[in-house]
Amino acid sequence: MSAGLLSVDEALARLLAGAVPVAQTEQVPTLEATGRVLAQAQVSALDVPPMDNSAMDGYALRLADARAAGARLRVSQRIAAGSVGGPLQPGSAARIFTGAPIPPGADVVVMQEHVTVDADHIVLKHAPQPGDWIRRRASDIRSGSRILEPGIRLRPQDTGLAASVGLAALPVRRRVRLALFFTGDELVMPGEPLAPGRIYNSNRFTLRGLAQVYGCDVRDYGIVPDRLDATRDVLRRAAVENDLIVTSGGVSVGEEDHVKPAVEAEGSLLMWRIAMKPGRPLAFGRVGEAAFIGLPGNPVSSFITFLVFVRPFLLRLQGVDEVAARALELQADFDWPRPDARREFLRVKRNARGGLDLYPTQDSAVLTSTAWADGLVDNPAGHAIRRGERVRFLPFSELYG
Repeated sequence: MSAGLLSVDEALARLLAGAVPVAQTEQVPTLEATGRVLAQAQVSALDVPPMDNSAMDGYALRLADARAAGARLRVSQRIAAGSVGGPLQPGSAARIFTGAPIPPGADVVVMQEHVTVDADHIVLKHAPQPGDWIRRRASDIRSGSRILEPGIRLRPQDTGLAASVGLAALPVRRRVRLALFFTGDELVMPGEPLAPGRIYNSNRFTLRGLAQVYGCDVRDYGIVPDRLDATRDVLRRAAVENDLIVTSGGVSVGEEDHVKPAVEAEGSLLMWRIAMKPGRPLAFGRVGEAAFIGLPGNPVSSFITFLVFVRPFLLRLQGVDEVAARALELQADFDWPRPDARREFLRVKRNARGGLDLYPTQDSAVLTSTAWADGLVDNPAGHAIRRGERVRFLPFSELYG
């Protein structure tokens, strides 16, 4: 690693050491809780299923009446899901449907495909086995068991699980309030005239979109004029209203770079040079009670440093316990013969063979590479990649989770 540069892991550890989860919680309807971070463990107050029930459309009967193929039984009742049948008399069967309670006396269900119907009787094609097609009470969840742990971002299946035990509302962490602003008199918004020397502010769209992906309450302060007083003013306002302030660019030492002196005047700032490509500069500090992270202004660099550093910091603020993204080991269907001395994050896409293709231009100004790719190869510093080698792949689907 180059002298004076922090490793990605060291920088991330320092960053996370300053991440304090928001303390406030709120109750939200379970129907609206997907994507929120659970604040407290959830315990089931009932068994699921609450009674023995049929796993198939078929016939509930006594095993003692069905010892061999050819047994003939009278259909004595019909039990649909949501209704309860009466006790099953010996020598009879109950027409039953998926999810319906097993009637008292029955101890097996025969699939409807395994019987022949003859008027109000059935004839078995096969002898059933004990317990066939019966879902037992509490086979899924027992009353008193923990079904959801705190510190997880609730997925659709998690809220479905909560609903299955009757939980109408869930305690979740308050959404993280994230401020965004962008400095640069050269920046204009799409739809505005693009005068000579001006560029469209793509970072505003990328970073705001990422913040929304992670469920933040986003406060967008827009494009701030390249003046120290204007930058200090928006910092003061953002610090009062937010938990985290994120900017891109403006933390260098140029005459028009006012973010660094503004943060230092209003709070405290650490400037880090990270041994990664793209995205070497990173700033971390505090303004009032709000944390501050300054990202590089380069479009690809700001995108990747947001994923590598801001994402886990945000998750920790939200109270998520596990913030590391899970990587896959996939085959590189490309050569990377001239690696950088820094840790690299290469834009790649999975191909039909299950391997990875490399975007031909890895320049950090080529935003097209991020839209084309479906993930990143996390390549160790100085490591040349040979076609066919297994590499560490971080899919965007995992990073956005």
